[in-house]
Amino acid sequence: MRLVPAIILSIAIILAPIIWIFVPKLFQEEGFAGSAIDSGARIEIEMLSQQVEDLQIRMEDLTKELSQVAAAASRAPLTTAPGRNLGMAPSDGSESFRQDGENEIIDAYAQVVLIANRRNVNDGLTIAGPTYLTRVFGPPREVMSDNCEEMTNPRLASKLVLEEVGPIRVRMLKPAADSLRRVFEEIRVTDPDLYARIDTAGSLCVRQIRGTRGRASTHAFGLAVDLNIDGVLDTLGDGKTQLGLTILADFFRSEGWVWGASWGREDSMHFEVSRQKLDEWINSGAL
Repeated sequence: MRLVPAIILSIAIILAPIIWIFVPKLFQEEGFAGSAIDSGARIEIEMLSQQVEDLQIRMEDLTKELSQVAAAASRAPLTTAPGRNLGMAPSDGSESFRQDGENEIIDAYAQVVLIANRRNVNDGLTIAGPTYLTRVFGPPREVMSDNCEEMTNPRLASKLVLEEVGPIRVRMLKPAADSLRRVFEEIRVTDPDLYARIDTAGSLCVRQIRGTRGRASTHAFGLAVDLNIDGVLDTLGDGKTQLGLTILADFFRSEGWVWGASWGREDSMHFEVSRQKLDEWINSGAL
């Protein structure tokens, strides 16, 4: 059992520098998720968040290893794979965020990272959902297939626009396009490096959700957009995303948009108008 104190000490050693750096950052940078931090600071904060998330996963693994130590201590000594230290990152750095210097700030936006605290990224916001949208507006099209087709709902079709909203071109309902333009303008002013990297995988697509019959997605109502960095598509459901999208999510949440990263099957390219924002537009007569 002599290994148990050693492993606990390893955990403390791992956590100490993160706590030393990360906690003061939280207090020094009041409103750190807002829009008043430059590119370097945003990336540094996101890096720290990812390191903490990574450490939480490693601590869970260490807890399991401790249980194995207790069970096997009386039978055989615990061994580790060559070149691997308990509680430390893999030697190839495959699961760690890598920073190579000041010249790597722009490239960092495309870095794939774990999504820290992803279940709570939309705190205070709720999705409208197909049932609510259909009840309020009716279906976006009388008959829907698995392919994108034209919107035929007259109330919605009359509000459709095809516009440049900053770095991308979208076809959406007018209030959603205006809202998206405000988000991107805030990003352009605050973080022009990130703004220049934003790309889209599409907005309006009037079709049924695949695997369903006649159930329309938020894209079918012109209230959602898929985004990425440098045109690289995210892997659906792997719990990871591009670092740039985690920064974009702060701006979208402030505008009242929901991020698909929090869903059971993570979809971090997806951003859609929240029910709160939608009700605001309906009450004001915009929709």
